Amino acid sequence: MNTEQTQEMDEKTVAIISYITIIGWIIAYVQLGKNKSQLALFHIRQSLFLMLCAFGICIVQMLFAFTPYLGRMISLSLSLVLLGFLVLWVLALISAVNGEQKPLPLFGNKAQDLLKGIK
Repeated sequence: MNTEQTQEMDEKTVAIISYITIIGWIIAYVQLGKNKSQLALFHIRQSLFLMLCAFGICIVQMLFAFTPYLGRMISLSLSLVLLGFLVLWVLALISAVNGEQKPLPLFGNKAQDLLKGIK
């Protein structure tokens, strides 16, 4: 393998690792400091946005889980939203595996704008 193929593989590896838990995201962010890659940076931003949104929804879901009747229905609805985030996570991971910078449906471009401070 030549150096261009190795560098492309490293970029894809960092992009993929960024989607595997918060520890994977931290590892990918540290690797980004060593090798500035637009592909890795794109996926680091996307994965952080997904994690932050899912974490926020989980917190709200836990708050509503202890409220009788209406709270439990809201909590169940938020569970379906989390299922949607799982689908988005799979789509983003597939995009990283393919080496594409495909933004997430609905809010992928917004995620890039909000997290543009990550460099």
